[in-house]
Amino acid sequence: MANIKSAIKRVDVNNKKRANNQAQKSEMRSNVKRVEKFVEANDAENAKSALNTTFKQIDKAVQKGIIHQNNGNRQKSRLAEKVNSLGA
Repeated sequence: MANIKSAIKRVDVNNKKRANNQAQKSEMRSNVKRVEKFVEANDAENAKSALNTTFKQIDKAVQKGIIHQNNGNRQKSRLAEKVNSLGA
């Protein structure tokens, strides 16, 4: 355990940030799964509305550095492809 006051503060800050990042990442994953669930159920309207919120969530995670930009783009591309296949 850290003995220096500033090191103790850093440990606290890091723990708070890690918890926040995990919560955001978990929420993002839940939204992705929700879109995939709508796609499986062939529910195009709900899938499209859920896709918009999921895109926002993914973009926020990329912006804050929680996931890499390429990872976010890949997830968005795959989800859009699944949702667009419902319309065809």
